[in-house]
Amino acid sequence: MAGLYVHFPFCAAKCIYCDFYSRVRQDWTPYTDALLREISDRREELQGVPPTTLYFGGGTPSLLPACELERVADAARTVFGVQQFEEFTLEVNPDDVTAEKAAAWRAMGVNRVSMGVQSFCDEHLRWMHRRHTAADVTAALTCLRRAGFDNLSLDLIFGFTGLTDTQWRQSIEQALALQPDHLSCYQMTGRYAAPDEERCLRQYMLLQERLDAAGIRQYEISNFARPGRASRHNSAYWARQPYLGFGAGAHSFDGSRRRSWNTPDIDQYVATRPGGEEWLSDREILEEKLMLRLRTVAGIRWVDLTDAEVAALKKTTLEELSRVGKLEVSAEGIRIPKSALFVSDDIISRLFPEYTA
Repeated sequence: MAGLYVHFPFCAAKCIYCDFYSRVRQDWTPYTDALLREISDRREELQGVPPTTLYFGGGTPSLLPACELERVADAARTVFGVQQFEEFTLEVNPDDVTAEKAAAWRAMGVNRVSMGVQSFCDEHLRWMHRRHTAADVTAALTCLRRAGFDNLSLDLIFGFTGLTDTQWRQSIEQALALQPDHLSCYQMTGRYAAPDEERCLRQYMLLQERLDAAGIRQYEISNFARPGRASRHNSAYWARQPYLGFGAGAHSFDGSRRRSWNTPDIDQYVATRPGGEEWLSDREILEEKLMLRLRTVAGIRWVDLTDAEVAALKKTTLEELSRVGKLEVSAEGIRIPKSALFVSDDIISRLFPEYTA
């Protein structure tokens, strides 16, 4: 399978935690025109593999007029010969959702909505520079369901300075009360991250426990879904499937060795679309496979590794990690148990060839 990602780097305000490229601007039409040119120029890159997913991310795609989004969706279908994408995701902010927009999004083929909630505490939302309130989330979800959406995902953030375990539990419970189909929950990093790692671990374990009890199963470090509702688009990233990324700052991958990207600058993108590329070495491919697939609960299968890659893994390291419960090794493959996913980065790095403590 293959996927298409379109980046809309526009926001009404910049959130304190965001590392994605975006600008507080509203000159949408020239940017949309540039997206249409790029989509047309790159029609041959998937080499006949029809894309099955389309993802509109940002930034804040929901900030744009629906007619601008529709122009891009129509171009993607026409250029790549797809009548309907199996999964078409749109990222939205709660305060952008109206009955009119929701109906327009559904009419253009969107069948999955990912909503940036982050917290159900209005004090925390103001601190993060979010534009919505907790009440806006309920109103937005009601509006989306009335428009016919039945695959709704919510984003939450934990592990930041000032977030107590009690407040985090309340946010989880309020999210569950809205009966989402999917939850993406991220630990705050950077200057606003909570200095207490034990508290972050407690909040992560509380999340795992509560969502599992509610029938929302973890399938990746930060992602949880009801049966059949795991993100197909993001799952393809972790499986190293090919995808094309359009827009300023967007990245692409050919499914093998070549990664490429566009300039993270709106003006340069619109004018000349400069970018770059890199070709992965055998070692880098193995490290990518480990980093991406061991993020998932399913882990990595031996059949997904070449003989040379299997040989590069130190048997003693596998045995040691297995003995202390940080890795499960079977005849099918290796995986990190859910209880150890919080420290997965350390575990994965120890599997890299030539690792030294």
